[in-house]
Amino acid sequence: MKLLVASRNAKKLAELDRILRAEGIESVELLSLADVAEYPEAPEDGRTFADNAFIKALDGAAHSGLACLADDSGLSVDELNGMPGVLSARWSGVHGDDVANYELLLAQISDTPDERRTAAFRSTCALVVPGLADASAAQQALSDAGFPAVLDDSGNLLLVVEGRWPGTILREPVGDNGFGYDPVFAPAPEEGGNAEGTLSAAQLSAEAKDAFSHRGRALRALAPALKILAELA
Repeated sequence: MKLLVASRNAKKLAELDRILRAEGIESVELLSLADVAEYPEAPEDGRTFADNAFIKALDGAAHSGLACLADDSGLSVDELNGMPGVLSARWSGVHGDDVANYELLLAQISDTPDERRTAAFRSTCALVVPGLADASAAQQALSDAGFPAVLDDSGNLLLVVEGRWPGTILREPVGDNGFGYDPVFAPAPEEGGNAEGTLSAAQLSAEAKDAFSHRGRALRALAPALKILAELA
């Protein structure tokens, strides 16, 4: 089964590949947007992570004809009423400027006491599978396995899963691994962090991050569904 991952981020592709291999799934071939013909991408103007994930996944499936997986992830800070949320990647006004984004965040909660610096990384993964010979049978197989897949008016099979990674916001960035807000996010002790609350997500190994991260959790939740679909393909 060929699966288009609607991203050009090599780290995301590698993360999913590690998770699939760890789950013993060898029958899914991953492709990135760099591996398919370029197409005009719809703006990610949804109000929720799920909205944006489905915008990307439906776009990729329609233009490539392949099953397409897309995720939308972000940081929700309790003191900011859940923001940056879907605006995480462009919080500073410039899309993808990680340092500017987390520096603005740190400035906005600079006076917030430690006990109120709680936050969580959230990830929503949307899967769109077009052109199934027997979409109803696939839907039933997924439903039997506990996945509430639906069929849209175009016959696409739609599935969504979520992952959450709780922690707190540090007062300054620490660590060189990861990306985005990783340097300022300290996972809770039971979520891969340390008892002192000083270990950032950017200090974790790739394996540890896979085990605890929001995206890792969402992808692991999705892996059994991908296995079912690969067997039906």
